[in-house]
Amino acid sequence: MVGVSDERSSSPATPAAPAPGSHPVLSLALAAMMEDVHAHSGAVYLLGADPPVLEMAVMAGLPRAFAAPWERVTLHSPVPVADAVRERRLVWVGDGEEMARRYPRVAVVLPYPFALVALPVATGSAAYGAVFLTWPGSRSAELSARDRDHLTAACGRLAVRLERAAAASVPVHPEPDLLAAPVVGGAPGTLGSLEAVRMVGRLPYGLCSLDLHGRVGYANPAAAELLDVPVGTLLGTQLWTAVPWLNDPVYEDRYRAALLSQQATSFVALRPPGDWLSFRLYPTRTGLSVRVSRARGLSRPEPGGATAGDAAAPRARLVTISQVVSLTGALSEAVGVQDVVQLIADEIAPTVGSQGLVVLGSRAGRLHVLGHRGYPDPAVAERFDGTPLTMRIPGTQVLRTGVPAFFESWEQLERLYPARRGTHDGFAAWAFLPLIASGRPVGTCLLAYERPHSFTTEERAILTSLAGLVAQALDRALLYDAKHRLAHGLQEALLPHSLPAVPGVEAAARYLPATRGMDIGGDFYDLVPARGTAAAVIGDVQGHNVTAAGLMGQVRTAVRAYTAVGQAPEEVVRSTNRLLIDLGTELYASCLYLRLDAGRGRAVLARAGHPPPLLRRPDGGVGVLHVPGGPLLGIDPAADYPRTEVELAPGTLLALYTDGLVESPGVDFDDALTDLGRRLAEAGDLPLDELADRLVRDEAGAGERLDDIALMLLRAPV
Repeated sequence: MVGVSDERSSSPATPAAPAPGSHPVLSLALAAMMEDVHAHSGAVYLLGADPPVLEMAVMAGLPRAFAAPWERVTLHSPVPVADAVRERRLVWVGDGEEMARRYPRVAVVLPYPFALVALPVATGSAAYGAVFLTWPGSRSAELSARDRDHLTAACGRLAVRLERAAAASVPVHPEPDLLAAPVVGGAPGTLGSLEAVRMVGRLPYGLCSLDLHGRVGYANPAAAELLDVPVGTLLGTQLWTAVPWLNDPVYEDRYRAALLSQQATSFVALRPPGDWLSFRLYPTRTGLSVRVSRARGLSRPEPGGATAGDAAAPRARLVTISQVVSLTGALSEAVGVQDVVQLIADEIAPTVGSQGLVVLGSRAGRLHVLGHRGYPDPAVAERFDGTPLTMRIPGTQVLRTGVPAFFESWEQLERLYPARRGTHDGFAAWAFLPLIASGRPVGTCLLAYERPHSFTTEERAILTSLAGLVAQALDRALLYDAKHRLAHGLQEALLPHSLPAVPGVEAAARYLPATRGMDIGGDFYDLVPARGTAAAVIGDVQGHNVTAAGLMGQVRTAVRAYTAVGQAPEEVVRSTNRLLIDLGTELYASCLYLRLDAGRGRAVLARAGHPPPLLRRPDGGVGVLHVPGGPLLGIDPAADYPRTEVELAPGTLLALYTDGLVESPGVDFDDALTDLGRRLAEAGDLPLDELADRLVRDEAGAGERLDDIALMLLRAPV
């Protein structure tokens, strides 16, 4: 344990003062604070230096399992003790509703009525840790000035002792937790006198005593009979462990709720095959007393049928948990903004009983409707679009402040936000949830309900926590959509919008983007008029991202430039290769370049690692045009790319393509090339635009393309 300095000079420690180490300083300080303000539970954290992490050193009043998610927290964690240390102030959370609003992650794990205070353990120059204390929900919603002063002073005294320990190089270690002694049962003296034990044994309903860990310390014969478990098996074990049909998180949750809130709780459970039992839990600071009896008014369930009555509530909650798990997985796969909107509509809205949905973002100081569902009249949801963020309505307020807002009726919403008068949307209750990612607001999620809806503390906490998951997915989706628009704009600018008319040559081209990644790629093509002839090029730059698209544009521009200065085909490819190497990129490219001379009926080709073209003869026969080539562009600066001349009789058709047209998982390349040749032979007499559409038709209709596709058709006129 070390202090984290504020870089201010600290006064020297008093030598005569005792330092911790010989007795449990932390436990004594915690117990004294709890006794002074009548707290129910509490803990002391020590602050480490590298990294600066708060680690729980001792807990009192409740088992440590209640605070297990926060045994070790960073100073940036959204929990009260971290805020107390980071901001050097007392943090007070008066009830469960405030906890759900300010610290939804805590409220999701502990959705019970309780109050909490967190304080820093710090001197004027350094922080050494933190303390939190809790009270049951029956406590006043305010912390008195007297309690604030006493707790602040106590934490200050503890900080001084820890400062002196640090100055004396005396380590302060974690200490054993402070819990009430466990109940030990099975002997007549457990409940007092022998007569009292006999009296309890004669009762027609079951009684159990549990310690703070949920372990059975005593059970009367009626309890053993009702639970159908011998007393000897029950003693010393947790109730939900000893009784198999109680091994359900929902029942353990009731035990946790009773201990933390210090209020009696109850539940019903089905003892197989069809007996309903009622459990009522009475908590104290030392444990719980449990009464077990037969539940009244509940019928035996039909085989395989749904349960009824009170027992349905736990089952519904379990379904909600499974849906939340499903949502988490689905959100991780969402790509664009509309994917996120649809997932909220499909997963969250049905789970929480919402019928309407609007997802809002912001742009240039105004609200922007990203998507909506469930509104019969779309204009009702879209009227938010363009609303200034300075206007005081729930959507803007939540986006600006990051604080959720819940309205259980139209009257409540209209009273708090008069600007909404006369703008009823046909729903009766609303939850406005802030979508906050990495500490900044990215939007607001509006869930609307057809009927008035009372939002419980637990529901508010869950909705706010789910909004955090949605925010992360929406943040990624907004970034993806922005990059997607940028990349497509770049690619559209780099590829030719149309092919130029070249005398003596018919030409058509098609491009299909990949459906993975950014839906863009490095495939390119071009047709360049050149001194009475024409040059055609097709190629593929490695990758499916903005970098690949940008490099594709550079390669295409270079080919045009080298063609314009009159370089021969093999020189064009060699020059482009050297350029790619000089650019220092780690990407490679394939390329097929040909110079057409329709007047002389020939073509000159050079190839760099690109698939060979197909040639359809005037008689309809199709074959692969074997063109000797060199390696991919960008690998070897001394690479040679030989030229190949072919005769082009009138009516001859050349098909240039990228590998995306003939390569797919599980399909042999030669088989795919043969199939392309067959289709070219069958439809080769069609007009080129119609032929191009037919050759890419299957790929255009495919649900998924792993690679982009470019196709160029060139025909020597008859």
